Amino acid sequence: MDLFLLIAGLVVFASILLTPVSARIGAPLLLFFLAVGMLAGEDGPGGLHFDDFELAYEVGAIALALILFSGGLDTALGDLRRAAAPAIAMATVGVVVTAGTVGVVSHLVLGLPLMEALLLGSVVASTDAAATFLLLRQSGVVLQGCMRETILVESGLNDPMAIFLTIAFVGLVDAGVSLSWETLPDLLVVLAQQLGIGAVAGLAGGWAAAAIAGRIVLPAGLYAPLALAAALAVFGATRMVEGSGFLAVYLFGIVLTARAPGASERAAQFMDGISWLAQIVMFLMLGLLVTPHALGDRALPALFVAAVLIFLARPLATLLCLTPLRVPLRHQAYIGWVGLRGAVPIFLAIIPVISPGPVTVQFFNIVFVVVIASLVLQGWTIAAMARWLRVDERSGSSQSPDKTV
Repeated sequence: MDLFLLIAGLVVFASILLTPVSARIGAPLLLFFLAVGMLAGEDGPGGLHFDDFELAYEVGAIALALILFSGGLDTALGDLRRAAAPAIAMATVGVVVTAGTVGVVSHLVLGLPLMEALLLGSVVASTDAAATFLLLRQSGVVLQGCMRETILVESGLNDPMAIFLTIAFVGLVDAGVSLSWETLPDLLVVLAQQLGIGAVAGLAGGWAAAAIAGRIVLPAGLYAPLALAAALAVFGATRMVEGSGFLAVYLFGIVLTARAPGASERAAQFMDGISWLAQIVMFLMLGLLVTPHALGDRALPALFVAAVLIFLARPLATLLCLTPLRVPLRHQAYIGWVGLRGAVPIFLAIIPVISPGPVTVQFFNIVFVVVIASLVLQGWTIAAMARWLRVDERSGSSQSPDKTV
């Protein structure tokens, strides 16, 4: 245990020290966390061997729940109302369109079996809350209208749809059956159950926690642990009854902020540090999990999938979802570009690997390369793209900011 604490402490300490370096050169900080994990792994000087995908899945789920809870605490109810229509459209229809586009193109060009190709599309379909929250904050851009709220709320809401699609296609691939009109109704029932239970649990849990926090008097330092404990309880209970725990914990944070601003303010400051730690642990663990020398033979197919995702699937989903809402094309282009992939796709790629089906660790490696490509290309150009598209209020655009979206 002492050796474990020494190594873990030094790795996390080194990762945190890289924060000012990342900000100085404009690199996505999450890449540094992944790099430190890979250097500590079996192919790096650290030489640590870690291949427990099941443990990585459970730890990743808890870390993602903490990140989403922190994101919910930082989301004002007014922001949610302003961005509700575009964010919900992108978090539902947008995820389906992205998954379908990546899947069909991968099937036609790369020759992947259709169900496995659609599974790949589902895994990479959602934007990542951790990457989005962190990189938008790090970039310092001031976006016009409610673009920032749309991007952040979408990243918090789209995980349940991506998780549902991933689990659904894992089941189909493992069973060796195809998606059909006969299987679709059952899948839709499961989707409605997960989203419905998750929404009810998050809203009811947030309301109850806010009511309790408003009625009791605690030492100031205990409000944040109280909120964290309640959020984790809601997350676990929702998963036990087959609901979306990720949706529940995100909505829990939003409701707590709206109904108990005093307690939530203390919790938000506390959870900011916890969220950072969760992101570091999650990316370090995923970096340890990957074996760099095994990425080579999957690099070209993975880069092709990344190109389809970034330049075709995400822009198409944005166009189909936001055009009916009369979102300006410049805003659509930027929202489409900031479709950052981070830990969530890598986390979801673990599910088919630990399932009893035919999917191997090579699937995980492909998704890992796709995420790296997204962080490098999109994450490194968040500020530059905002200036180029003239959606940064500080860029001196002659056009007035859009007041709707």
